[in-house]
Amino acid sequence: MSIAEHNHHIHYIEFVTTDVGASKRFYAAAFGWEFEDYGPEYASFSRATAGIDGGFMQGAPTAGGPLVVLYATNLDAAEQAVLSAGGAITVPPFSFPGGRRFHFSDGVGNILAVWSE
Repeated sequence: MSIAEHNHHIHYIEFVTTDVGASKRFYAAAFGWEFEDYGPEYASFSRATAGIDGGFMQGAPTAGGPLVVLYATNLDAAEQAVLSAGGAITVPPFSFPGGRRFHFSDGVGNILAVWSE
């Protein structure tokens, strides 16, 4: 990948999780992501279903990392999908200039957000 326009762009995102299997089940149920396993302690996802290439690595998540924000065409449906998949809303939906968003916990140590116009 030596294409000049990719220089300094985010290429891959990796989450640390206490349970790779639980992470796969949650993100598949809530957002339709698909995974490829690389042993019991790593699973990757691709931009085809997640919008960016990345993966889940077995370990202990640390606080204070960057907030990953997903986009949804229907924020209310995304919130219900998170709850149905076993996640928890950590910051209820709120408005900001340009849209609305909420933050959620995936149940295995990661906090993400979802926004919509």
